[in-house]
Amino acid sequence: MLKTLLIVGSGGFIGSVMRYLVQFYVEKGMTSTFPLGTLIANIAGSFIIGVVFALAEKGNLLNSEWRIFLTVGICGGFTTFSAFAYNNFTMIKENTIGQLLLNVGGNLFLGILAVYLGVVLIRMIF
Repeated sequence: MLKTLLIVGSGGFIGSVMRYLVQFYVEKGMTSTFPLGTLIANIAGSFIIGVVFALAEKGNLLNSEWRIFLTVGICGGFTTFSAFAYNNFTMIKENTIGQLLLNVGGNLFLGILAVYLGVVLIRMIF
């Protein structure tokens, strides 16, 4: 278990640093408040996780430790959106459209609601 945690943590460190650098350099000279760096990170992370899972399906191209390092670690640190996108892709592939709609709607609506409630809570405290 400790080995797996170290694998995930080291990948997460790399992914988080990569995300910061993408956001910093993409949005550095922008005058707009549109989160283009986040959008690029989310789309790139989704592409990377798709590549990694496709390679993993091919057999012996990636062992489980590399898969965890690249997906949970790097992609997870780079963007949690990649896991969300892959989960939704899997539901489309399995034709579980009800679960897909629940997942997409729940993540978007409840995620935005959670941000709002967090802001409200802190504003009430301070």
